[in-house]
Amino acid sequence: MTLSRTAAPAAAHKTRIRIGPRRAPGRRRRVLAHWPQYLAISPFYVLFAVFGLAPLLFSFYLAFQRWDGIGEMRFAGLDNFEYLISDDIFWLSLWNTLLIWVMSTVPTLTLALVLAVLLHSVKRFKAFYRMAFFIPNITSTVAISIFFGALFATNYGLVNAGLEAVGLPEVSWLQNAWGIKIVIAVLTVWQWTGYNAIIYLAGLQTIPSDLYEQARIDGANAVQIFRHVTLPLLRPIILFTVVLSTVGGLQTFTEPKVLLGDTAGTGQSGLTMVFYFYRSAFSHNDYGYGAAIAVVVLLVVALFTILNWALVQRGQNERSR
Repeated sequence: MTLSRTAAPAAAHKTRIRIGPRRAPGRRRRVLAHWPQYLAISPFYVLFAVFGLAPLLFSFYLAFQRWDGIGEMRFAGLDNFEYLISDDIFWLSLWNTLLIWVMSTVPTLTLALVLAVLLHSVKRFKAFYRMAFFIPNITSTVAISIFFGALFATNYGLVNAGLEAVGLPEVSWLQNAWGIKIVIAVLTVWQWTGYNAIIYLAGLQTIPSDLYEQARIDGANAVQIFRHVTLPLLRPIILFTVVLSTVGGLQTFTEPKVLLGDTAGTGQSGLTMVFYFYRSAFSHNDYGYGAAIAVVVLLVVALFTILNWALVQRGQNERSR
C-alpha cells in the first residue's frame, strides 16, 4: 500500500510535466497555420514601419538636436522648444492656421450637409451630381491653387472683374492679410465640400424612410424632421467629417505655398504651422528646430481633434435628451 501511494503522486507529477510542453507547439502550429493571412497584410506594416513609424521616431529624436542636414548632429536638449515658446513667428503661424481652419471648415461642412440633403431628394441624374461634386477633390491641389491665384489676381482676376461689373471697387486679395486668408479658405471649401457631401449622402441613404414617414404623420415639418431625425442619426458621420477636417485643416500647406511663395504673403498672413516647419527645415536648413515645430504641430492637431470629438459628442448627447 505504501508503494502504491508514493507511486501515484509520482505518476501524476510526471503527467503534469508532460502536459506543459505540449501546449506551446500547439500555439505555434495555430499561428503558423495562418501564415498566408499574415503574409497578405505584412506589406502594409512593412511600408508603414519604413515610411511612417521610422520618420516619426527620427523626427522626435531630431527635435532635441541641432543639425543643418549635412554636418554632425549636436545634442540641444530642450533648447529648440524653449526658443519655439518665445518665437513670435511660430505663434503667428498658429494663429493663422486656426483662423484659416475655422474659416474653411465651418462653411465646408455646412454646405456639404445642405448639398447632401438636396442630392438625397433628387430622383434623376444622381450619378452625374456625385461625380461633379467629387471632381474638385481629385484635382491636383497645386493646379487648383494656381487657378485660384489667377482667379483672385488684382489686375486681371475674374473676381475683381465681377466686382467692377456691379460697381464695386477692386480688392487686392493676395496683398492684404484678410484677403489671403479668405482666398485660402474659399479654395479649401471648393475642394472639400463635395467630398464631405458624398460622405453625408452615404449616411443619409442608411436612414430608413419609415422614420421620415412616421415623423410626417406626427405633424413634423421639414426643419423638425431634419433636426430630430436626420441630425441624430448622422452623428457618427458628422463626427467623422469633423475629425477629418480638423486633421487636414490644421496641416494646411500646399495652398499658401503655391499662392504666396516662401514669403507667405503680406505680413506673413498665409504662414501656417506646417508652412513654417517646411521653411525652417528646408529653406533655412535648421532641421532640429523644424522637427520641434513638427512635434508641436502633432500635439496641436491631436489636442483640437480630441476637443472637437468631445464637443460634437456632448452636443449630440444634449440633443438626444
